[in-house]
Amino acid sequence: MSATARRVAIIGGGITGLSAAWELHRSAPDTQVTVFESDRIGGKLQSSPFAGLDHVDEAADAYLARVPWARQLCAELRISDLVSPATGRAYVWHRDRLHRIPEGLVLGVPAGLSGLLRSRLLTPWGALRAGIDLVRPVTPPDHDNLGRLIRDRFGDEVLERLVDPLIGSINAGDADHLSLRASAPQIAEPAIRSRSLLMALRRQRAAAADGPVFLTPRNGMASIPTTLAERLRIGNTRIVTGRRISEIARDADHWRVDGEVFDAVILATPADVSARLLRTSSPDASAGLSAIPYAGVVMVALHIRRPIGPLGSGYLVPKPDQRHVTAVSLASYKWAHWRPEGGGSILRVSLGRLGNQLPLEFTDLQAVHTAIDEVGAHLGVEPDVLGHRVTRWPRSFPQYLPHHLDRVAAIEGALRRDCPGLVVAGAAYRGVGVPACIRQGREAARAVA
Repeated sequence: MSATARRVAIIGGGITGLSAAWELHRSAPDTQVTVFESDRIGGKLQSSPFAGLDHVDEAADAYLARVPWARQLCAELRISDLVSPATGRAYVWHRDRLHRIPEGLVLGVPAGLSGLLRSRLLTPWGALRAGIDLVRPVTPPDHDNLGRLIRDRFGDEVLERLVDPLIGSINAGDADHLSLRASAPQIAEPAIRSRSLLMALRRQRAAAADGPVFLTPRNGMASIPTTLAERLRIGNTRIVTGRRISEIARDADHWRVDGEVFDAVILATPADVSARLLRTSSPDASAGLSAIPYAGVVMVALHIRRPIGPLGSGYLVPKPDQRHVTAVSLASYKWAHWRPEGGGSILRVSLGRLGNQLPLEFTDLQAVHTAIDEVGAHLGVEPDVLGHRVTRWPRSFPQYLPHHLDRVAAIEGALRRDCPGLVVAGAAYRGVGVPACIRQGREAARAVA
């Protein structure tokens, strides 16, 4: 390696930061890369033994397969033992019963009316109200409120019983306070281009490629960052864990990261951490980063003696029906490889969302009892619990408020002006899912390479 090789610091060892390091390793192999991580490699992609199984995910249990970035990364890492859900059937718990989610939806938005008319989840008026989309005027291009768009085009019932529970389960948010363009780009583009969103989504579904919607490594989602870290270390990337960076400062044409000199820096940290590190170098970017709100959740895994619930992947709980539980994954139905050899089955129960952060204050025992009580009420039978695991994810879900992408553009503009050679990437900016974070990490690497 050249004595004058370019040196890049990556702050954050989650999937975004590791993807950035991987891109530099592949496309700029002479670059000296150091990844700093304050805790453990992998960020929110964590798996651990549970119910006699070696790998049960503690957060995301799959990635979206119909976009290329996670699929491509797994191929490059030779992670080939990938599985898809055993069932795609899912439900909504509303008014004391489970309703199967109608077919023909995109993120809960109708791409047809027949499924809504047959479903008892919506009232007859609610299903008919959804058809008004067909005669509504074109959505203005500057429209950026997801909830308002869906209420206007399809009515309150479609938003509250379908769209909000589904998108809320993705980002622990509230559709009435989410950016259309940032939170649901696959809805935003057809909404602006076409008079009828329903008809545009129908065409989009017809053109979609066949194949699984979701994939996951059999050894758990954590195997992606774990394999990345192993390959990077073999390739001489320096990975430093247990190191909380205190200061980043500009030094002529270089950057000092806690005194260590680098040519460029990638901040792959949560927005509030990046705001703290940039307070001196770019007050404007720091202020913009500080303004991005976050929500947290608690994930309770239950090993129960007998399978309960319908044969499906799980169910969602709309806000009007919620106490603390927002979603339940019937994990051993959803994933054939998560069926304990000793018997029983696994449930994964999500508690908390934006507007209800009380579950984060529960003790582990309170969280477990809350999950058992509410799931028992939903399904009409109390789970016979053999074991449990509680994982807390405080401030882990950035909220994309309306016009979020404009704010991100302002942050990036301030960094170009104040901090040449420094970029930000991660879930707080242009997509919360695993593929979006991989894409952002790789783009950040190309920007500083």
